[in-house]
Amino acid sequence: VGVPVYLKLESLQQTGSFKVRGGANKLLSLTADEKARGVITVSTGNHGRAVAYVARQLGIKAVICLSKRVPSYKIDAVKRLGAKVVVNGKSQDEAMEQASWLQKKQGLTWIDAFDDPFIIAGHGTIGLELLEDLPEVDTVIIPLSGGGLISGIALALKSANPAIQIIGVSPEAAPAMYHNLKAGHIIEIEEKDSIADALLGDIGLDNQYTFRMVQEYVDDVILLSEDEIAEGMAFALNREHLIMEGAGAMGIAALLARKLKAIKGRVVSIVSGGNIDMPLLL
Repeated sequence: VGVPVYLKLESLQQTGSFKVRGGANKLLSLTADEKARGVITVSTGNHGRAVAYVARQLGIKAVICLSKRVPSYKIDAVKRLGAKVVVNGKSQDEAMEQASWLQKKQGLTWIDAFDDPFIIAGHGTIGLELLEDLPEVDTVIIPLSGGGLISGIALALKSANPAIQIIGVSPEAAPAMYHNLKAGHIIEIEEKDSIADALLGDIGLDNQYTFRMVQEYVDDVILLSEDEIAEGMAFALNREHLIMEGAGAMGIAALLARKLKAIKGRVVSIVSGGNIDMPLLL
């Protein structure tokens, strides 16, 4: 692509994705009473896995709600971490309704997947690490769904250097934040399947933080087709010998598809996760 490209391999994190950063920061912030009541969240897989992992480390009861769209291997991974798993509904919104009902019925502590200051701050540590390891970074490409990851990284980087370019990448099949940005206000988005299953779901009609932060700190959002995402995953495996799930390969896919305008300087692609069913990759 004519510029040096660096990969931030969050796929090598505990639980296989960046989500453990925000999950740990949020659960560690809870009061003794909030911990004692147990926690509940809704997830497309990776966030649930992270919350289950951290909750087990802290001795906290965890309930993870997922929709039937979540791949079975991600559901099984959450179960192996000892959390109670509830699978309900055909979409993230329907899983959210079930989670909200359970939270009220059982008095559990709610853990949002992305629209929470502690979650956002936890993910923002990626930005701080980039500033330490590559202070001369010019452009950062970040998978975009609900906005927790990109909001945290963008805030950290732009606070240090407003000239750093922040690019969000979403699948054409699930561009929730993209459509909300185009509308200029929060709207409901129909959920479709994507090979980048970690990026499914909308941003929440009561979104308080990430929508405004993406509006303020993100320079551009681009969309990729399913074929383009698959090409990025294949390139990572064949050329770099790295396993990336669809969401994790978004940056590489965007570069290969030549979707980025006037790319310059040192580029970082955030490899958000590597949790994938191997037969799908092969």
